[in-house]
Amino acid sequence: MKHSSPFDLFVNEYNEDIPEHHFPRSSISASAAEAIVNSEAWTDAQPVMNLSSFVTTFTEPEALKVLEQHFLKNFIDHDMYPQLFAIEQRMVRWLHDLWNGPKEVTPYGAATVGSSEACMLAGLAHKWNWRQAREAAGKETSRPNLVTGGNVQIVWKKFLRYFDVEPRIAPLKPGNYRLTTEHLDALVDENTIAVVAIAGQTFTGEDDDIEAIHDWLDDYERRTGHDVPMHIDGASGGFVNPFLYPDYPWDFRLARVKSINASGHKFGLVPPGLGWVIFRDREIFNEDLVFYVNYLGGEMPTATLNFSRSAAQVAYQYYTFIRLGYDGYREIMLHTVENAKYLRNLLVESGYFDIMNQTQRIPVVALTLKDNFDTFNEFDISAKVRERGWVLSAYSMPPNAETVTSLRIVVRPHLNRNVIKGLARDIITACDWLKAHGGTSVAPTLHDHTKTAISKC
Repeated sequence: MKHSSPFDLFVNEYNEDIPEHHFPRSSISASAAEAIVNSEAWTDAQPVMNLSSFVTTFTEPEALKVLEQHFLKNFIDHDMYPQLFAIEQRMVRWLHDLWNGPKEVTPYGAATVGSSEACMLAGLAHKWNWRQAREAAGKETSRPNLVTGGNVQIVWKKFLRYFDVEPRIAPLKPGNYRLTTEHLDALVDENTIAVVAIAGQTFTGEDDDIEAIHDWLDDYERRTGHDVPMHIDGASGGFVNPFLYPDYPWDFRLARVKSINASGHKFGLVPPGLGWVIFRDREIFNEDLVFYVNYLGGEMPTATLNFSRSAAQVAYQYYTFIRLGYDGYREIMLHTVENAKYLRNLLVESGYFDIMNQTQRIPVVALTLKDNFDTFNEFDISAKVRERGWVLSAYSMPPNAETVTSLRIVVRPHLNRNVIKGLARDIITACDWLKAHGGTSVAPTLHDHTKTAISKC
């Protein structure tokens, strides 16, 4: 169809109804399709104001060009794109080194579709290794279990259900929202395939008591003979701890840590979705989980759950690594954590909140309302600041701390000090309004989008 002006395009194509229940019948111009797609998303949140999610919402123009250059490449096709595969393997070696992997071993790992795939690959590796060791010893293999804390991200519950592993989940309690050694005696046994500890947990940003758990497992092996490995879920902390706390042993410096995952699309500063799984050495990833295919050209191994995927995020991660280097990442993470401290101080000084994460390790501010504010809650605050465009998580804590509700803010690197002050002012103003108007008595069930936002990170 020929149009005499952009207005003709709008009235003749853009104004057509989009079918709800059947496939569109006829074609329209590319510009009209672009306008329709973008206009339907006008009322969605601005990604830069979504502080509920951990994922990266800012990009440099040069990095965007890298995405555009590589998004049509199928990353799994190593025969056609061998240099991208070489880049991925180089970054695997870099992360193995960054996380203090042993020098004398062969590093092994992969870029994945987010930390969800990374966690499942690590969990499968530990399940296979446990089962083979049991079979070699002539022992029963039908009851594998995995031990973790109630603060665990939803992907681990998916892994347990999908791959038939018994959940052994340590309950939380008010005032302690991380996995410690307290419940391990009752949870760990000869069928435990691994203990998963978190570096930078979703609920409060804190680390589990990683070194103490490691030492407890050492003592457990001395007492029982059972060698239980650890996996570190560093989805958030994996790209913060190495740069800000280089002397803190959370990684492969602890001998029982056999695998680590991290999200490139969180503090790795890549857009969604990219994850990484890195194993202590090649022997940890069971060979039975590797498949060899030759129908894309040359024969190539594949060991990930996803097959076809764009190479764009892998190329983007390479850009960020060589663009920033260690010093650049350290500067960005330091800036972001300092802004998180600044924000938490402003909010605590307002008199409305108590801080939940006493240790400010990653850029997360986790707050709970003081007991004397009983006419409104964290869900009300989240809903009220949404009027200003901010998206903040409000949620109740996992068992046995369900009585505690929290307001969580993920401080992103693109926020400067002036924006932080404006955010604090908007939160405090929302509290003032709710206090003056007796709250809204909004039931949490009306705000499932804020309660469940945590599972989308």
